[in-house]
Amino acid sequence: MSDTYNIDAGEEAEIPETLTLPLDAWHRARGGRMVEFAGYWMPVQYEGIMGEHLWTRENAGLFDVSHMGQLVVSSEDEDQQDAVTALEALMPADLSILKVGRQRYSLLLNETGGIIDDLMITRWPGGFFLIVNGATKWDDIGYLREFLPDDITLTHRDEFALLALQGPRAAEALASFGIAPAQPQIVPVDQLSFMQAGPYVWNGVELHISRSGYTGEDGYEIAVPAESAEALAEMLCTHEAVKPIGLGARDSLRMEAGLPLYGHDLNEEIDPISAGLSFAISKRRRAEGGFPGADRILTGLSQGTETVRVGLKLSGRQAAREGAEVYSGEDKVGVLTSGGFAPSLGCPIAMADVPAALGAPGTELFIDVRGKKLSATVAAMPFVPHRYFRKGAAK
Repeated sequence: MSDTYNIDAGEEAEIPETLTLPLDAWHRARGGRMVEFAGYWMPVQYEGIMGEHLWTRENAGLFDVSHMGQLVVSSEDEDQQDAVTALEALMPADLSILKVGRQRYSLLLNETGGIIDDLMITRWPGGFFLIVNGATKWDDIGYLREFLPDDITLTHRDEFALLALQGPRAAEALASFGIAPAQPQIVPVDQLSFMQAGPYVWNGVELHISRSGYTGEDGYEIAVPAESAEALAEMLCTHEAVKPIGLGARDSLRMEAGLPLYGHDLNEEIDPISAGLSFAISKRRRAEGGFPGADRILTGLSQGTETVRVGLKLSGRQAAREGAEVYSGEDKVGVLTSGGFAPSLGCPIAMADVPAALGAPGTELFIDVRGKKLSATVAAMPFVPHRYFRKGAAK
């Protein structure tokens, strides 16, 4: 059952003690090397991070992201305007123009404009579907319960798993298994466009599928009832293009795509503008404000910020990891927020927050790795071009 919270109920959210996800046994049976991540045991790799990364770039990788939170926010009014108003008071998206079946990337913000979490939000006929980060979902639920009005309902869909099928052959694979639109107006799954979503049915099982993901590749995220997750994963992996892929490759793929990871590249001290997420501030919200930290964020948009998130390409083959110090000459100017080897590029890459004056591509910096200074150059992101599917886009 879902945990449905009436915001004025005064109850504390119960955090489940189990650290296993619906596909735990399935991962272990397939040789997944399990690690603790965001409070759950999850597969970091199967055959090896390098091979899994390149397989996803060339074929289709199946990722278990069931640790992420699936939340529905709704109101009693038919057009959900009360839910729109309530959510717009907490995030900078323009939800009034978001059509049913459309998805946006957005942010939960604190009162100073710091990022509480980044999330995906989809308009449903009866509300809004949010996918939030696994490591922050309980805090997010608490935050939403505290600040949403009493007449807004928050539902935690904890009986659903979440799978991500990513890569250039993802559409081919998913379309081959008889997954049908649940409503006449919904397009076949391979005709969805990037950031479009809808209800689908497979063998009588309810699915919610969006054409999205966090690898920079074309692909899908599939919400499936937990009891049907193993059957769906097993079926998908019968396609010649599909293999299960671990968190290690998901991390290297998102770094190559220049996508930040909450708790590393994003936190409550960082605002959206310095993080390079100004696209998440909708046009109307830029004009009207009305979201937490609007003064700071809108000032950053018009005048710039003291620091910026940059991409770095390192010379040589030695990778630098999160926390390594960044130097300009002899001056420490920042620390890495993410770092590792980029299999698609054959070189190490990283992200860091540095003074805005040092943010131009081509700027030479150094990274201290155990007393050794590695040469690095500021590079435009994404490091590897995104390959999202957009209808009508030039090929």
